[in-house]
Amino acid sequence: MAVEQVLVAGEWRNAMAKSTFRVEDPATGVTLEGEFPVSEWQDCEDALNAAAAVARELRAAPAERLADFLDLYAKKIEENAAALVSIANAETGLAASPRLRDVELPRTTTQLRQGAAAAREGSWTQAVIDTKANIRSHYAPIGPVVIFGPNNFPFAFNGISGGDLTAAIATGNPVIAKANPLHAGTSKLLAECAVAALAQVGLPPATLQMIYRTSKEDGLRLVSDSRIGAVSFTGSREAGLRLKAAAESAGNPIYLEMSSLNPVILLPGALAERGEQLAAELADSCLAASGQFCTSPNLILMIAGEAAERLAANLAEILDKRPPAPLLSAGGLKGLDESVHALIDSGAKVVTGAEPAGGCGCRYKNTLLRTTATQFLAQPEGLQREAFGNATMVVTAADIAQLRQVIEALEGNLTGSIYSNLNGEDDAIYAGVAGDLRFKVGRLLNDRMPTGVALSPAMNHGGPYPATGHPGFTSVGIPASLLRFGALHCYDNVRSDRLPAVLRDKSPNAAMWRRIDGAWTRG
Repeated sequence: MAVEQVLVAGEWRNAMAKSTFRVEDPATGVTLEGEFPVSEWQDCEDALNAAAAVARELRAAPAERLADFLDLYAKKIEENAAALVSIANAETGLAASPRLRDVELPRTTTQLRQGAAAAREGSWTQAVIDTKANIRSHYAPIGPVVIFGPNNFPFAFNGISGGDLTAAIATGNPVIAKANPLHAGTSKLLAECAVAALAQVGLPPATLQMIYRTSKEDGLRLVSDSRIGAVSFTGSREAGLRLKAAAESAGNPIYLEMSSLNPVILLPGALAERGEQLAAELADSCLAASGQFCTSPNLILMIAGEAAERLAANLAEILDKRPPAPLLSAGGLKGLDESVHALIDSGAKVVTGAEPAGGCGCRYKNTLLRTTATQFLAQPEGLQREAFGNATMVVTAADIAQLRQVIEALEGNLTGSIYSNLNGEDDAIYAGVAGDLRFKVGRLLNDRMPTGVALSPAMNHGGPYPATGHPGFTSVGIPASLLRFGALHCYDNVRSDRLPAVLRDKSPNAAMWRRIDGAWTRG
């Protein structure tokens, strides 16, 4: 069996590799066709050299050409949708329909087209002209971007096709994608679509490069290389923190999405009003994609009492009745079991599940754990371990004061949801609870589960540490997500014909700020 090639320096070529790997179907346990290389450092070295060379060329590329590429790439993904869905389904165990075909693939092409629109419109550059002082500034490309794609979104967050790729290209940066090994075949097919689009619009072939896998040591070396402009990573906290240390040791900005419990707070009035409905909503959210969303609710907070007991019992009953869906890999199964038992060791009690389901494939029993606020406050670090998969934990507090103590003890999260009585019975306590939660989460929701992340320019898919490495940035929401891959360039008393076009006095950019005779105006 021939080993698949890597995309380096503008061409598909044999990898510099001493070892290979194969992908397993997590639903059946069957090893799939295709053998992929584990690249040695030379592949990284060649990719870095090519990216550094092409970065200068891309800085001069018209925004329209970057946009044309993103639009055409989206079209080619749609043209190859059947093949992409088929291989992604085999590699991840995620449902072909509706998840991959009807939800994630259209999401991917939509964000590519949103990135194209943002590149053309140009407001992401935040151009500012101070005519009185003759000082001008804007955001410009930062340089080569390395993207580490996660395992749970083979299209929409893939390093070679997802939102980070979209943002990096829309801002004029070349990309080195580190494909996730769990969907290597999907990444290869996406990269082939991208290569065809690059050629058709006339962008340099080395604008996009892709390596399947490296050693951990070479991954750390890659993100700390001086030729890199920025790094994006979505994955586990352990791996993210290692990459963060390496990148920051070299001064390279790195944007991380790591772990999040996404607490859901059910206030007393909401429980009394619609507890049975909330149990069903929680089950749907916790089990979506077998709990393998970064916004899956891992923590349910309530005031102890009869209504809370009914909800916990209803939730356990629903979890028991639903068959467990496959996890993404054997490693994910092992990691989930370890995390569940670490929570148990820290004081959580098993209501249902908490063990592998057995049989073929990578399945874990739908799991519900419970603990009290008193125990949580005694073991806040141990009981905030993320269990990535179809597991969640209920925490009951004695009263609102203790509930707020639990919220105060929370680490940073991507999201936090508060359910309250629709007729206002919880309004007196909502403000205090929401005020406590607001600075613990990137996105605050009311009466909605956190698992949906809309492609809205107002969306924030970020949050305080350790959900991400910096609370000021988002990986979803265009044009805001583009700023991660921009560098602020300032021009002081530079002659007009030497300025970037967007900073000249006659620039047509309507989003630009100008100061004329001491007054700031837009456009």
